[in-house]
Amino acid sequence: MHVRVAGRSLRFRLYPQHQQRLDSLAELAEREPWDYQSTPQTRTKPILYNYLRYTYTRLAEEEKIELSEDGQYVVFNTGLVTPNQEPIYAFFGRNQIPDKQPWFLRDWFRRGEHDLVRFRKLPDMAHYFTTPASLVFDVFKEFRANIEHIIADNKERFPAPYSTMDDYVLQTFLKGAIDNAKERVRRNYKTAIPQFYRGRIQLLLPLCISSPSRADLAIVVEDHNSFYRAATCLTLDMAYNNARQLAKPDRDWLAP
Repeated sequence: MHVRVAGRSLRFRLYPQHQQRLDSLAELAEREPWDYQSTPQTRTKPILYNYLRYTYTRLAEEEKIELSEDGQYVVFNTGLVTPNQEPIYAFFGRNQIPDKQPWFLRDWFRRGEHDLVRFRKLPDMAHYFTTPASLVFDVFKEFRANIEHIIADNKERFPAPYSTMDDYVLQTFLKGAIDNAKERVRRNYKTAIPQFYRGRIQLLLPLCISSPSRADLAIVVEDHNSFYRAATCLTLDMAYNNARQLAKPDRDWLAP
């Protein structure tokens, strides 16, 4: 039986044992980095936690959260796989403790494990786009960048010494970095990395300010049909966190 389980009913949480739950999933899944490299973090694996939180939100929108026939269990596809490429599911049971969230996470299960036989159908993973073309940067479109806005709203995201520079001087550096990013993606379309934000696919391009071989920031590019527009930038930790929602970035410039 396929049903929609409303977000407020499931109230997706990893508690109790929040950190242990994340650790066990990371151990079960194909190895990849889940920690920030530059951003301070109060707990480990924040990228994994954000990935799960937003994956659940998307699955709820797509009605891909499955309730067992007896109504006692809920499952969703995490989108992660084991090293042997077997899909991993989040498995919830009804909470028997009064005045608590209705469901609690029991465990993570591989597709073939016995506990999942309670479900006649296992749900699909989340999807974020309908046309693959949206994942590729079209080099023939006009590119517009609101450089003043990027600096005014995001100056604290720039690494030293750029974060303390005069705005006009920083504009000069930023213009050069954007021009280089446009040339780089013209030579290699894989330079543009997609992210999903507020229901839309955006593309991330590297901003190499201090060195041509190392990105300092990522610029966010929005598709406006006949042209692209860039009006904000992200730290590399922020960019990786967002890009990971779609897929593990397999690129040479965006790595945690």
